[in-house]
Amino acid sequence: MAYFSADFLEFFKELAGNNNKEWFDINRKRYEKEVKIPFSLFVQDMINTIQNDDPEVRIAPKDSIFRINRDIRFSKDKTPYKLKVSAIISRGGKKDKVSPGIYIELTPEHVRVYGGVFMCDKEQLYNVRTYISTHLNEFEKVLKNKKFVEKFGEVRGDRNKIIPKEFREIGEKQPMMYNKQFYYFGQLDPEIVLDENLINIIYDFYLASKPMKVFLTKALMD
Repeated sequence: MAYFSADFLEFFKELAGNNNKEWFDINRKRYEKEVKIPFSLFVQDMINTIQNDDPEVRIAPKDSIFRINRDIRFSKDKTPYKLKVSAIISRGGKKDKVSPGIYIELTPEHVRVYGGVFMCDKEQLYNVRTYISTHLNEFEKVLKNKKFVEKFGEVRGDRNKIIPKEFREIGEKQPMMYNKQFYYFGQLDPEIVLDENLINIIYDFYLASKPMKVFLTKALMD
């Protein structure tokens, strides 16, 4: 089943040069038909597919999908609309900024699938570092997992220059101990949104991320 037509990509290409309320209002029905409704259907089917692996994912599309409106209150860029659609599929949905799941981003420039831990607080970060330090071999095995590397390459994230002293010795062996984020992403050509096999293509990324997702979930709960 193909969720999107070619006009999904064309809509955002045109929006890039007409990012204002007047143009959007004229094209609102087009947005509903070509973007909002098919993306909601796609996210619902993606949730259903992931639930087969993780029954704890009990969210609806409204809990997962981000608004197209940009928050311009503190931004120098006052264009009102995002040039993408995106959703988080995890146990807590978009309100949960910590639980590992997958973040899907569809744009006319690329399709990306993210995973990992992006916004953890001080205690959660300490838990992750503690778990890595006591399960270092397991962590390095997950990092080198063939499917994970094929789909995502590596774990990324901003780093601290200084970490608690109890982690410094481990940090000499594994520099990722200095990370304060542990995220990863894979990228595909934008035309993949037109593929009838899109659900399975994205689900393959989810499955490739599963060993890392499980590891980080245990680390946060440790």
